[in-house]
Amino acid sequence: MAEADCPPHLETALRLTAIALLLRPMGPWFVRPGILGLAALVLISPRLLRTPVVWAAVAALVAVRIADDWPLADNHIYLLAYWALTIALALRAEDVSRAIANTSRWLLGLAFAFAVIWKVVLAPDFLDGRFFRVTLLTDPRFAEAARLIGGLTADELQANRQALAPLPEGAALSEPVAVVEPPRLRLLASVSTWGIVLLEALVALAMLGPPRKAVLVGRHVLLLAFCLITYAFAPVAGFGWLLLVMGAAQAQESDRWLRRLYVASFLLVLFYSEVPWAGLLLDVTT
Repeated sequence: MAEADCPPHLETALRLTAIALLLRPMGPWFVRPGILGLAALVLISPRLLRTPVVWAAVAALVAVRIADDWPLADNHIYLLAYWALTIALALRAEDVSRAIANTSRWLLGLAFAFAVIWKVVLAPDFLDGRFFRVTLLTDPRFAEAARLIGGLTADELQANRQALAPLPEGAALSEPVAVVEPPRLRLLASVSTWGIVLLEALVALAMLGPPRKAVLVGRHVLLLAFCLITYAFAPVAGFGWLLLVMGAAQAQESDRWLRRLYVASFLLVLFYSEVPWAGLLLDVTT
């Protein structure tokens, strides 16, 4: 069981990966204990943290979790499997820092590029705003955003959900209920639609672009901006943590301030997920 030399700044990225695995347990009973156990062990043991076979085992367990739920696993679970395999392979490389940084850059660039392709080319209900208009009204996880920013009242939101509730096949309402969409809600849906496409496209271009100084800085600025804005409302903290960890792996050993910024952002996404800040702010303002 070979152990690789791993610079301190990369150890931070690996430890954050293990913490993310512990914070969001996943998979069936025959997978979850193994993932949690390995994540705990690598946090306790610096030697295991730098051992390729341990991360290969994590990748294998995540792959089993995907197979068990095929093809319905969340998008970021697939990316997590690639990332764990990346760590396992990179820890066997002669230049660990370069191997992990390059692979994480390609993984992020391609993930964001394919996300843009899906939204712009393959999903006709995205660019016209229908996706966010419906999601803001029907998904309980976005209720606070719909009320706090979109201007809906609790009664209007409930009425909208009833109006959009699916009916039995062949059934139709004799008197269809009108859906209430204040101008602020339509604006929120429009800004969310185009804002996320623009940010994702910029992140993809920055990650896949040439390694010039401005591009290198832009990679981190754009990725951090995307995560801090998106996961303030999107209820998928595990995805945000994974993106931040992969961004942190691209930092240089001398970039201590950047490493600390990624750690702070990781904690802020944790705050987003565990503290109902939007609901509290809504209570104060209303």
